[in-house]
Amino acid sequence: MMTDRCRVLMVFPLFNASSFWNYQAACDLADARYPAAPLGLITVAAMLPPHWDVRLVNRNTETLTDDDIDWADMVMTGGMLPQRNDALHIIDMCHAHDRPVVVGGPDVTSSPDLYAAADFQVLGEAEEIMADFIAAWRGGERHGVFEAPMGKTDVTKSPLPRFDLLKLDQYLHVGVQFSRGCPFSCEFCDIIELYGRVPRTKTNGQVMAELDALYALGYRGHVDFVDDNLIGNKKALKKFLPDLKRWQDARNFPFEFSTEASINLADDADLLRSLSESNFFAIFVGIESPDTDSLVLMQKKQNTRRSLRQSIETIHKAGIFVNAGFIVGFDSEKGSVAEGMIDCIEDTSIPVCMVGLLYALPTTQLTRRLLAEGRLFSGSEDTQSGDQCTAGLNFETKRPRRDVLNDYRTVLKAIYDPVAYFGRVRRLGRMLRRGRTHRMVKGDLRSFVRLLLRIHRAGPGTAGQFWHMLVDCALHNPRALPYVVMTSALYLHLGPFARQVVGEIDQEISNVDTGRWQAPPSMPPVGAALVPA
Repeated sequence: MMTDRCRVLMVFPLFNASSFWNYQAACDLADARYPAAPLGLITVAAMLPPHWDVRLVNRNTETLTDDDIDWADMVMTGGMLPQRNDALHIIDMCHAHDRPVVVGGPDVTSSPDLYAAADFQVLGEAEEIMADFIAAWRGGERHGVFEAPMGKTDVTKSPLPRFDLLKLDQYLHVGVQFSRGCPFSCEFCDIIELYGRVPRTKTNGQVMAELDALYALGYRGHVDFVDDNLIGNKKALKKFLPDLKRWQDARNFPFEFSTEASINLADDADLLRSLSESNFFAIFVGIESPDTDSLVLMQKKQNTRRSLRQSIETIHKAGIFVNAGFIVGFDSEKGSVAEGMIDCIEDTSIPVCMVGLLYALPTTQLTRRLLAEGRLFSGSEDTQSGDQCTAGLNFETKRPRRDVLNDYRTVLKAIYDPVAYFGRVRRLGRMLRRGRTHRMVKGDLRSFVRLLLRIHRAGPGTAGQFWHMLVDCALHNPRALPYVVMTSALYLHLGPFARQVVGEIDQEISNVDTGRWQAPPSMPPVGAALVPA
């Protein structure tokens, strides 16, 4: 008998444990269980009828039980590529309990065939198609595919996320979103494929309502703007930031913000100043490579028109520290790239660098080109055991594979040596010109004491380098102390993780040397390589 009530269990899949991004040691310092909360699922939850009962289980922070599944009339799950293995496992678990599963998110959108076992697929951005799904469910449908047009969704229709479903104390930070899409056309990136090249922004009022909701729930501290390029629509952002600053002023700056942006942020002094005055403290920048030929090939030309060192220094002096991404394995690499990449990281004084092996993601220009050239390995889309740090090069490389792997291990080993890492933190501490003093939140002092105790067990030489850096910052720029402490806490994860990855790469190099590694068969060429208009 059909009713208009429904019990919905939302399950956020596990990220693969071997990941640069899990920051488990830093979470332990703060009594958190995972860095980031599942913003996508709680946004979808807000699109459901208000009288439906909704529960959330995050498999990264808590256990999914049989009772949870048995309670539900419907299970919703899905996520990103590093969550694929667990998302497929969740589908099997729920089917064993005879519960229908709805799967959505970027990975099923990119690779729907791999999720054929799900009862429903919601592909693309959910705002404009959830009403169709709900109507189908109410009408008795128990299978179906609902697909939104790529990059066309009006994000001003996006509802206030259900922050009330979160156990806020489980996370290092909580996310909000201002825009979707990116104006650039990087060959390896799937953001422009999923969300388009015309950034779409929420209204100022929408974002303020999200911040109001977090504030009313008692949350204080780190809020991440999850935009893939916050400055993609500079005009809209410049209209938004004065309202954000007023909101912060009126509440004595309860939040510190981080985000992701392109390096051309350094060209706009007014925008940098507005971000700093609104209390942004960290930005992730995709540098990818210091080599101009590689940047041109990957269509990241915005990084070629500047001095990277000067650009990063400009951002640091605005009071915002930079985390960065680098990639090894581009076709344009003529010889060893390790020394140049290490020099770039040292010259720019960026402590936290996500260095990965190039991975051809589904539905990207890179994947289409490699497929047209007959260089994409067959079966590379069927599994994903980690992120680019522990999985990558799912194609035939132009350079000898061993040389690419050796460059990668050389970079990781060098930049996460404690002398090099804390040297960069020390230089960052001198450059970072914070306009505001960090506002202490609950647990900060306890986390700092734990850091002091654990840094001495973080490997030979680590404690001495940490104390040298800390004293230097206290003497020369004490306002930067909270931020060099944050960066030091991340080393408790990054140092051991880098050593683990170096060990894995050493084994892979050995397999190449001894012939135990054999290239998988390549997929047959299909069509021609596609390039952006």
